[in-house]
Amino acid sequence: MVRVIQWLLRIAGGLIILAVAGIALVYWFASRSLPDYDRVVTIPEGVAQPAAAVEIVRDNANVPHIFGASDADVFYGLGYAHAQDRLWQMMTMRRTVQGRLSEIFGPRTLPIDTLIRRLDLYTLAQRSVEVQDTRTAAALVAYANGVNARLAEINEGALGRGAPEMFLFNAPVAPWQPADSIAMIKLMALQLSGHMAAEIKRARTSLALPDPARLVDILPDAPGSGVAALPSYANLFEADLPRFAMTGEMPADRLSPFHSFEMAGASNAWAAAGQRSANGGTLLASDPHLGFSAPTIWYLARMELSAGGVIGGTIPGIPIVLSGRSEDLGWGITSSYLDDQDLFIEQLNPDNPEEYLTPEGYKTFETRPSIVNIKGAPPVTLTLRWTENGPVLPGSHANLGSITPPGHVASLAWTALTPADTTMSAGLALMYASTVQEALTAGEGFIAPSQNLTLVDGVQIALKTIGLAPRRDAQHQSQGRIPSPGWIASNRWQGALPYDSNPEFVNPQGGILGNTNNKIVNRPFPLNVSHVWGDSQRVQRWQRLMQMREVHTRDSFIEAQLDTVSVTAQSLLSLVAADLWFTGSAAPEGTRTRQRQRALDLLANWNGEMNEHLPEPLIYAAWLRALQDRLIRDDIGPLADEFTHVEPLFIERVYRDVDGASAWCDVIQSAPVETCTDMARLALDDALIWIEERYGPQIEALRWGDAHQATHDHPALGEVPLLRYFVNIRQSTSGGDQTLLRGRTSGKGNDPFLNVHGAGYRGVYDFADPDSSVFVTSTGQSGHFLSRHYDDLGELWRRGEYIPMSLDEDLARAAAVGVTVLQPR
Repeated sequence: MVRVIQWLLRIAGGLIILAVAGIALVYWFASRSLPDYDRVVTIPEGVAQPAAAVEIVRDNANVPHIFGASDADVFYGLGYAHAQDRLWQMMTMRRTVQGRLSEIFGPRTLPIDTLIRRLDLYTLAQRSVEVQDTRTAAALVAYANGVNARLAEINEGALGRGAPEMFLFNAPVAPWQPADSIAMIKLMALQLSGHMAAEIKRARTSLALPDPARLVDILPDAPGSGVAALPSYANLFEADLPRFAMTGEMPADRLSPFHSFEMAGASNAWAAAGQRSANGGTLLASDPHLGFSAPTIWYLARMELSAGGVIGGTIPGIPIVLSGRSEDLGWGITSSYLDDQDLFIEQLNPDNPEEYLTPEGYKTFETRPSIVNIKGAPPVTLTLRWTENGPVLPGSHANLGSITPPGHVASLAWTALTPADTTMSAGLALMYASTVQEALTAGEGFIAPSQNLTLVDGVQIALKTIGLAPRRDAQHQSQGRIPSPGWIASNRWQGALPYDSNPEFVNPQGGILGNTNNKIVNRPFPLNVSHVWGDSQRVQRWQRLMQMREVHTRDSFIEAQLDTVSVTAQSLLSLVAADLWFTGSAAPEGTRTRQRQRALDLLANWNGEMNEHLPEPLIYAAWLRALQDRLIRDDIGPLADEFTHVEPLFIERVYRDVDGASAWCDVIQSAPVETCTDMARLALDDALIWIEERYGPQIEALRWGDAHQATHDHPALGEVPLLRYFVNIRQSTSGGDQTLLRGRTSGKGNDPFLNVHGAGYRGVYDFADPDSSVFVTSTGQSGHFLSRHYDDLGELWRRGEYIPMSLDEDLARAAAVGVTVLQPR
């Protein structure tokens, strides 16, 4: 017996030793790819060399300040720095836009690759290389050479394949090409596009509603003059389209660049002229919003170019400061919501399905085969098809098949599908601009994604919508709001509108301008920019904060950027609870009535601040979510699941009974006639039961931040057991869907209030004292989860703090974490 115990102890000890040795070995391999920032790197043979030594000074936040003998050498250094810190992210994004994720992730990502191949974005990026101006072409080549220098160094020095993920998803890494950087911009355009999804959703809702007149309630237009009545979707086609029709949906995946309209993009930016600034200089605040990830998509960098220093937020793979400043100019971007996508329903020739109907008769699809290689499975051969309107899409995407009549297919027209895309050249020209007028001129080359560009120089402020706007016929059947027959000439695009027709505001009399994705112009179709916008609520709070002060400072702009008061909550609660405040009868502790009264008492004394430490935001959010579901589910059935976020204008229309909208409160399947007060009371009970089951019965002890955690999750490893605790970054956060400190909730699953989309980058630029400008990102500079710079900026971001955004070289060197010198051989 003693010998058995001894052997068991020996075996257990051996297993422990083996486990420790295994962990140590894994750590050693993973740590090999941690960059050494303080060294002289002699560029390996076989790759392009810089003309002279390039110096990369990394300040104490690991922001690279790049100096070179020429602009080409500076871009070389940026490519090297991006690859040092974000190699896995860059390679994954490149595979995404190429439609080659399945080569390393297997069948899981085949639906993503299939759809990307049909859009053919990478081919279009390759064809766009030749249309870039000379300066941009040189920058793209130099940047690619810098990336490839890092790849060669990794191979020569056996530096752990460049990133820990490379061990888990082993695949060859091809050299970086100029087309790869252009493709990254097209991928960004895809992530920010939402009009296709909005058209599908509007068409499906039109088919599902018993009363088509109620469509304007559930999918309301932005405030302002309305549009003429449109035909119902079913009336556009002779075929019968079933109510509640659904097809197989593309499975959700963290790696997918396809998003619903609600997640397509957002942002804030505002500017003040000298007369509205306490110091007499112009001010600019910018916080573009994208989906959260670990690491964040944003990467802070400074480049010292021949035109001067440029500093701000870049995206690895793209050699442009997308939001930032130089000594003379500051710029910020917000999603414009310009309608740059239209879906067309194409009629097939019943005698030859390889042909489709056009205004001139039947024509043959343009086709090309494409092979998708899949890890662990046989390759799949696709036949890519294009019409004159654009590529043909599968019916599985966004339930597109449910609105496509038999004998038809759907195609997409989209401005990003141009083979002559000069967006990269325009972005580079913006970095070299020194005045607002030069920047406005540079904006003419932007194609996609369309953005609102907010600009300040030393004396001027401006806002301009950049990006190509399609020209539509005034007789367009659906005005681009729902898919339309592609064989009718008046539905087709007729080129593009001139850049001069894009909205522009320069030096407004009030000295303040800005955009929160709100409606900025009220033009009749076809010059209307868009029918749907990304915000109708945040702008109200922004207007109030801007007008509360005669003059502003850097700190007041920061205060507005971090504001968590929801005017939506303030206005909707007064409507929804109008008949419920303080009207309940006495109820004993532990009863549902008593719990409801306690919740109402809390909300009655709440100012609408979505603070992470308060219980009221969670009660409010759960109540409104349950209320909207009760109002719509009996009318549109399973489609209600896709209305993932509360639409404030819908709730307001219902509770103000605008044009009979209170009809939504009656459950059409039930005999009694329910009132809106009944629905509000029932929904509050629904919410309280859900909260109790999820967080416990003590509603006074609730914290909004427990539900509203920012989810910076690793796209590839975020769901791997144990490993996810090392690679995911979760933070309790304030804000919500309609606050200036915007934290867009997921709207789905068991945790519908997780914060999944927001300001991964924040910057505030003060041109009275440019070096007092500040910026921050939501995670850190490094994409290596063993690096201390993986999440070091994240805690500052969560607390609403920033780091200096200075072009002072001495300041960068004073507390540098390292200086890398790229030495040509």
